[in-house]
Amino acid sequence: MAEYEDKIAGELAEWQLAMQRTPSFSGAAIRRLQTRINSLLPTRLHQLITKVIKELTRAVLLGAEFTTKPKIGTRSMMQIEEEVKDKINRYTSTATAEGAITGFGGFVSGLADFPLWLSIKMKMLFDIASSYGYDTKDYRERLFILYIFQLAFSSQKRRNEIFLIVSNWEIQKDKLPSDLNDFDWQSFQQEYRDHLDLAKLLQLIPGVGAIVGAYVNHKLTNRLGKTAMNAYRLRRLS
Repeated sequence: MAEYEDKIAGELAEWQLAMQRTPSFSGAAIRRLQTRINSLLPTRLHQLITKVIKELTRAVLLGAEFTTKPKIGTRSMMQIEEEVKDKINRYTSTATAEGAITGFGGFVSGLADFPLWLSIKMKMLFDIASSYGYDTKDYRERLFILYIFQLAFSSQKRRNEIFLIVSNWEIQKDKLPSDLNDFDWQSFQQEYRDHLDLAKLLQLIPGVGAIVGAYVNHKLTNRLGKTAMNAYRLRRLS
């Protein structure tokens, strides 16, 4: 078991470096392109995305829809992460199929993909938290889940800021807002949208949308799962 913890400690160190990279010139150029693409998307899509993210954020923070019981008992990190990897694979497969189906129909069904996919990803994060033994009935654990989400889907500049919070969670969690209205969901949804604009624009094209939807949902759901694994490793191993 010690060998496994040594192995994931190395993976964790690499991940920490990636989370703290200096924002690059190419990243700034991509951000400008994303802003231009953002202006091309239909107003209806903008409104849907904003509404869905706001309401889902409220559900994550206040509701019981995603809450799962923490796993109890003594288990090794290897046993925990075998379970977590299985969950990531299952949720990624579900998201891939959902992206292909909704992307096949073009604009109307492409709009349906956004809330469905977002719900799949959030449910995955709650299940991963449960495997690591964290109680998502705790408001602060729900905030931690939202910060994991931002680590996976933010610009490098914003990622650097979020990583400082996540990597010092035991200190930072007592300084975080206790009121939902104080949570910066506007920045949360804007960063997320900027990461998805080009992919989701292509997904609205009938036929091509099925391929794009499956690929994007697979890649980004898997990325989110791996981000969550490393965030919880950081807490457990420290």
